[in-house]
Amino acid sequence: MTADSPTSSGEGEGPLLVVIDMQRLFGPGTPWATPGFDSLFQPIGRLVDGFGDRICFTRFVVPAHLEGSWVDYYREWEFATRPEAVALHELAAPLAERARGHLVVDKPSFCKMGPELRAAAGASETLVVCGVATDCCVIATVIDAADSGMHVRVVADACAGATAEAHERAVAIMAGFAPQVRITNVDDELALAAAG
Repeated sequence: MTADSPTSSGEGEGPLLVVIDMQRLFGPGTPWATPGFDSLFQPIGRLVDGFGDRICFTRFVVPAHLEGSWVDYYREWEFATRPEAVALHELAAPLAERARGHLVVDKPSFCKMGPELRAAAGASETLVVCGVATDCCVIATVIDAADSGMHVRVVADACAGATAEAHERAVAIMAGFAPQVRITNVDDELALAAAG
């Protein structure tokens, strides 16, 4: 977990915006490139503007020691473990600067839910989730958060999956976890944020 003078904390009010894994690792030109990645900067930027201090960014990182199924996973995706891939783990340029002053949570797992997000959400017990990939790290985080008792809103038009079809399937699965999980959009979230 890293932060530059973090302003997101459990002391605030209202839901916590969680921007999942908007890293160079999932941008164009990489083996893990997510179609539509670049198109997310505008809607996510709008959400970041609307949520003020109540923001957390997450990053998927390679574990220091591989165990269990991760051994096989990184045997298949060995590129991510090479020294030259270290820079790819950074947040993509349009959001890297926006992350300064906010909580940044690094986890070597698809799911980013944990004590850091719970503490940052505080009394609201609510996460508003966007980012990539809908069918991997987003859905893993959302379902675990709901299972741990959090309220979760998924901003579907600020997420992208491995394919458009995979995105839609993941959104449909998460919608099945209502009322703990709700599917929303950027405009509705900004209206809620403005209403206080």
